[in-house]
Amino acid sequence: MLVGIIGAPNKGKSTIFSALTMADAEIADYPFTTIKPNVGVGYVTRGCVHKELGVVCKPRNSACRDGIRMIPANIIDVAGLVPGAHLGKGMGNQFLGDLIGADALIQVVDVSGGTDAEGKPCNGCDPSLEVGMIKDELAEWLSDIIMSHMPQLSKRQDGARALEELLSGFRVTSEQISSVAEKGAFTFSNINWSKANAKAFSSMLLDINKPVIIAANKLDKGTDAGLYALTSKLPGSFVIGCSGAIELALRKAAKKALIDYIPGSSSFSMAKQANEEQEKALMYMLKYIEEHRGTGVQEALNTAYFKVLRNIVVYPVEDENKYTDHFGNVLPDAILMKEGSTALELASKIHTDIAKGMLYAVDAKRKIRLSKDYKLKDNDVIRIVTASK
Repeated sequence: MLVGIIGAPNKGKSTIFSALTMADAEIADYPFTTIKPNVGVGYVTRGCVHKELGVVCKPRNSACRDGIRMIPANIIDVAGLVPGAHLGKGMGNQFLGDLIGADALIQVVDVSGGTDAEGKPCNGCDPSLEVGMIKDELAEWLSDIIMSHMPQLSKRQDGARALEELLSGFRVTSEQISSVAEKGAFTFSNINWSKANAKAFSSMLLDINKPVIIAANKLDKGTDAGLYALTSKLPGSFVIGCSGAIELALRKAAKKALIDYIPGSSSFSMAKQANEEQEKALMYMLKYIEEHRGTGVQEALNTAYFKVLRNIVVYPVEDENKYTDHFGNVLPDAILMKEGSTALELASKIHTDIAKGMLYAVDAKRKIRLSKDYKLKDNDVIRIVTASK
């Protein structure tokens, strides 16, 4: 799965991306700093199952710190979108295209109101307008694609299938199209929509295909009242107050071994003596995360993967009694799986050959046999039994 970080220019997208991935994305206070999309790996965080099992884990594909499992998650940061991007303004369609493969989007807005929709400095700008602008640009872009194929669509009686084929690159599924069809009055036989209908369909489809979490960034420069006002204007949305700048600074301090800090935590401890300037900055950041229960950056990514994309964490093992792989590593891998996935789908994710030879699974916690179509649960520890064993 892939989560895209989007927004208008100069909202702190690259700062949040760098904090989440500790990659060297270029960061500056001017529009279009990101010329090419940055792709990286961050980590979602969950309580590790080793506590429940009473063992000490030895992770291989992830990390575990103080009982918090850090699981790899794919992220892409795309250059800022401005009004008229679908017409080629700003960096234009190039960057709209970079978002095709994303399963969910984290839109970064300036909750302090210090920048407008084009990323220019201002005072008291309304960040909720950025949300509407980005959604409108994406809907315009998608509807333009649909309208450009209207002659072909009008010849197909199976219009829903035709749309699925057209939009397959967007990871659009027949279920998503059916869901939109149930909510809107669209004709899918020999489609001949107006631009308005195409845009309405696109907007509804994007709500399902590219769900959005709002990262209300620069809260360290804004106010809690401003965050509340933004949340009130976006009912039903996930709105998370963030400070990308503080999160990035904390992760850099942790990398230099100045502090012990677990991403997403509302506190940290000093690891070694800091100079006077460093200590002053760290104490300011400590006060901020204590008051706001963290910087919100890790929470935004966790929300995208767990609450919006509805992933669960599963631990595959080869020995259901010791919870180890064949090297003796305890709970070596933590794998993100879509809620509702089966044991066979877990086997496929491990290796296609394992899936082909799979006989059944074993619930390592309960020591019971499971069928291939068993629906996995969060924090399951599973052994896959194959014909070769």
